[in-house]
Amino acid sequence: MAWDLIYWLICFCIDLALFASSLYQYVMLTDLEADYINPYELSSRINQLVVPEFVVHIVFCALFLLTQHWFMFLITVPITCYIVMLFVKQQHLIDVTEVFRVLNTEKKCRLVKLGFYFSLLAIIIVRLAISGILFPRSGSEEFDLRASFLEF
Repeated sequence: MAWDLIYWLICFCIDLALFASSLYQYVMLTDLEADYINPYELSSRINQLVVPEFVVHIVFCALFLLTQHWFMFLITVPITCYIVMLFVKQQHLIDVTEVFRVLNTEKKCRLVKLGFYFSLLAIIIVRLAISGILFPRSGSEEFDLRASFLEF
């Protein structure tokens, strides 16, 4: 049981990092649209984060596969396939000369990723609560739901 709690804490931290990275990229794209930042600076800042974000997401998906959490793995596979497709087609980096042409597309992509990571974060928080609060007991004790609520 303790390993399950540690596993979900690790997943929480990874998903929170991915969420923060996507939020940062979305804010930067919004700043470019409002003309608070120039295209060169935007491209250099976002391009620094793209490949590490891809690697972390692929490790995140592989972690679900290796620990046999099939539902979570199947949820993360579509984004992983999209990431691999972008990387293979070499469309994962933002080009300085074409940034205004693809600005709306990039913002929509980051917004979808934000929604995905937020929903995944909600699922992970529920799983973290289940593993940490409802099932902390070990041994041959019978689990009594009423008694566990009376302890609070």
